[in-house]
Amino acid sequence: MTISFKVSENTKQKAIEYFKDKKRAKTPAYALFQADEEDTVVTLYESGSMVFQGISADIDANIWKETERRLNPNKKLLEKTKKEKNKEEKQNYTKYYYASTIGSDEVGTGDFFGPIVVTSSYVSKENIPFLENLGVKDSKKLSDEKILEIVPKIIQKIPYKSFILNNSDYNKFYSKDVNMNKIKAILHNKVLVALATEYKDYDYIIVDEFAKENIYYRYLEGAKQVCKNITFFTKAEDKVLSVACASMISRFIFIKEFDKLSKELGITLPKGSSSIVDEVATTITKKYGYNKLQEVAKMNFKNAQKINK
Repeated sequence: MTISFKVSENTKQKAIEYFKDKKRAKTPAYALFQADEEDTVVTLYESGSMVFQGISADIDANIWKETERRLNPNKKLLEKTKKEKNKEEKQNYTKYYYASTIGSDEVGTGDFFGPIVVTSSYVSKENIPFLENLGVKDSKKLSDEKILEIVPKIIQKIPYKSFILNNSDYNKFYSKDVNMNKIKAILHNKVLVALATEYKDYDYIIVDEFAKENIYYRYLEGAKQVCKNITFFTKAEDKVLSVACASMISRFIFIKEFDKLSKELGITLPKGSSSIVDEVATTITKKYGYNKLQEVAKMNFKNAQKINK
């Protein structure tokens, strides 16, 4: 169940105060916060739209409707239907979709085996129809076969920069002070700087939000060059073609590297971090030794703790 309506500034402040200890770590684009209230997820947007999702959405929404009426007795409460909300959200991203953009995305951060691949791509307005005709979308929604079919056509026409971080280097970088998000920020910055230096005729730089903007830039303190003026929002690969292209190209490279690693080991490596992954990790350790596992796997994953050295 989803219920949304617009609240006044004084109600917004009440909500911010009330939910300050219930906020989620990750906030959607253009939202002041997203919080958990028992069985309901509550999101308050900068525009004043308050959205309630979940089993008890109607109960929690009624509480805040009453708060709005009490604080603003002379103001009419404006409720939005789900259709209106979806239309509004789509309109918010239209200017980015039809602009010339540089976008970046990564693949491999959730896989025990295989590298992390980060790519930035530049999509000019003129190339939007070409990509639409190819059926470009978020790589997670496409099969490996489709990725292998489409991406060679993309890279012939769309400029991009990619960086591959193998797991041997990943394990050297990862530490108490350098977490996965910091590594991602460093790699995103690397490919964005490279592409934005070469292709300057863009309207926006878009990054799929994996950290708050201030935290993202904090991760980059000390970097020689930092790509600025980035627009961050969630699920950007669904909303901007440059991010979708970056996602697909990253996945293409990841598949190639993953297959190469499987052939090198003589073992078909599984993706992800399931119990099947644990079994294959044990096989690699028995066949090649624990040091080899450290070369091909991300050792901060819980899977590594289950392997006998």
